[in-house]
Amino acid sequence: MINTLILPERQNWESLCARPLLKRKEIEKSVRAILDDVKANGDPAIERYSTLFDGVHNLSLAISAEEISDAVNEVPEELKKAIDLAKNNIELFHRAQIKEDEIVETTKGVLCWRKSIPIERAGLYIPGGNAPLFSTVLMLGIPAVIAGCDEIILCTPPGKEGNVNSATLYAASLLGINKIYRVGGAQAIAAMAYGTATIPKANKIFGPGNQYVTMAKEVVQSEGTAIDMPAGPSEVMVIADNSAYPEFIAADLLSQAEHGPDSQVMLLSDDIGIIRDVKQCLYQQLPDLPGKDIAIRSLNKSNLILLPDLDACVTFSNIYAPEHLIIATGNALKLSEKVKNAGSVFLGNYSCESAGDYASGTNHTLPTNGYAAGYSGLSVDSYLKKITFQMISEEGLNKIGPAIETMAEAETLYGHRNAVTIRLKKINHE
Repeated sequence: MINTLILPERQNWESLCARPLLKRKEIEKSVRAILDDVKANGDPAIERYSTLFDGVHNLSLAISAEEISDAVNEVPEELKKAIDLAKNNIELFHRAQIKEDEIVETTKGVLCWRKSIPIERAGLYIPGGNAPLFSTVLMLGIPAVIAGCDEIILCTPPGKEGNVNSATLYAASLLGINKIYRVGGAQAIAAMAYGTATIPKANKIFGPGNQYVTMAKEVVQSEGTAIDMPAGPSEVMVIADNSAYPEFIAADLLSQAEHGPDSQVMLLSDDIGIIRDVKQCLYQQLPDLPGKDIAIRSLNKSNLILLPDLDACVTFSNIYAPEHLIIATGNALKLSEKVKNAGSVFLGNYSCESAGDYASGTNHTLPTNGYAAGYSGLSVDSYLKKITFQMISEEGLNKIGPAIETMAEAETLYGHRNAVTIRLKKINHE
């Protein structure tokens, strides 16, 4: 099952950080065919793929207000209370991200500022393959609402009976999202990228998904549709010392392994005893996991690694750039100061990754596959454009104008220089 590696050579760390290889060329070929079909044929193409991939047909793509109302009534009160609690925490955390724009006078008479403008139409993709991820509705929808997007559309795959999960619809209704469409996979990304008779074209597409969804997002991005980030198969890395609880770590590893067979989980430790005990706990907990068959396939691509010390563990982690990083050590807070690359970090024995997935308040839509080295997780800023403004008075142009003229002339851009010169002559009555 899971591999155990003892003190691997430093020159081998980069190769150990490589994710399981995907058949990108084959996936891209299939995805491009779907995208082209939806672009050319719209709703009929989507309906064909719904029949082919989801086994449903002759269903309206748009979810009606009546369906949403019925779904809200179907959700158990205990689950509603849990979703409400999560919603409140996520809202509290994300509202704190709103900052007032500041006007800066760079030179007397020269005022510069940025203004945050929300994306007009946000397209949200909610996965529904192995499990209906209604929590992702909260993670994507709440910052979109806080940012002030004019329109929010939501696509999610239907179940085998053609219905969308009732908790997904309840979460959407809590946020006031009512433009919901039963469509999943690459065809959903195509619909939001190009628009169809039923599904509006989005200015930016958000949300995680499988390899096909991720590839579809990458392709439409190359064609001009903005996306949030590359967010593919889930992953977790745990750094642990002898103060950690092996049963906790095993549970954390399995919590990510159950996402899908292409997920990857990793444990780094400076203590061979922890590695041995975690492996034993994995074998003990795995039989009770309903999705054990999926988890086993994920564990086959995963590693438990002994390294010389905790500093080496953090260095390895920064190379790997995990989506989720759990630091279960006695000095977790201090050690976390050395983290450079990670999507979201969980400190201490009781900060389980599941908390971030659901209810602590942080966002669970995060960069995977090493993209945490250059991308941040989803936030309110993801739904905002930052437009710069400037207002220059006569006094201001008099102060900076000569420098602009000199620089423009040095770059042989005489039209740029003249745009300043002609104004300076007017100001100075020349």
